[in-house]
Amino acid sequence: MAQGESLESDNRELIAFRVSDQEFCINVKTVREIRGWTAATALPRSPRYVRGVINLRGAVLPIVDLAQRLGLANTEPTARNVIIVVQIKHQQIGLLVDAVSDILTVAGATIQPAPDVASELVRIFVRGLLPVDQRMISLISLDQVLPEELEAA
Repeated sequence: MAQGESLESDNRELIAFRVSDQEFCINVKTVREIRGWTAATALPRSPRYVRGVINLRGAVLPIVDLAQRLGLANTEPTARNVIIVVQIKHQQIGLLVDAVSDILTVAGATIQPAPDVASELVRIFVRGLLPVDQRMISLISLDQVLPEELEAA
């Protein structure tokens, strides 16, 4: 979500995806492409959640295992996993997720804030919760996903 953008603003399009057994979503405007899993080349001394890098049309693209970054079970990628290429600030990164599940158009007012009893990790990553049918989808703040070491590069 852009800095200063409120949860109550008009309709927005979100892309929903699965990580482990949970659903998350991000603003579709941040997504550059969705591609199949490609094995990443490991980077020495990088954070555990950085799978490595891939070559994306001549550019080096860091791949973040979103499950591990969010404190969930480590992902063992297969051909069924996908990489969501997103723009965070001035850099593109790839988010390793289990699958893309939906594109949602929602009113900003339907997005609920994370409860006060949530852990610090939830407050860092989850911008809000979106009730859809009988499930809750967490809206992720992409600004917190990028490791500071890579952001400075």
